[in-house]
Amino acid sequence: LKRSSPDPPPAATQRHPPPRAMGTSRRTALKGEQYEKNIGKPSSSKKKDKAPFTVGPMVLALFLFVVVGSAILQIISSAQKGLV
Repeated sequence: LKRSSPDPPPAATQRHPPPRAMGTSRRTALKGEQYEKNIGKPSSSKKKDKAPFTVGPMVLALFLFVVVGSAILQIISSAQKGLV
């Protein structure tokens, strides 16, 4: 008993999904293949060293002055109104 054509492979073993309504460009397909090859591999990008201070000390001092100063003024203001 010979069959005229071989059975197609099951859907789970096919390498590429069936075509969709819009085709992908060759560049997109190549990028997708590159991405799939890199899955599970450690990152090849070099880790960049961060600067020790991302905000300068003067900016941090100004921020603290404004925040603490406004909190103190709020406490004084509410104390004068008798809310504390």
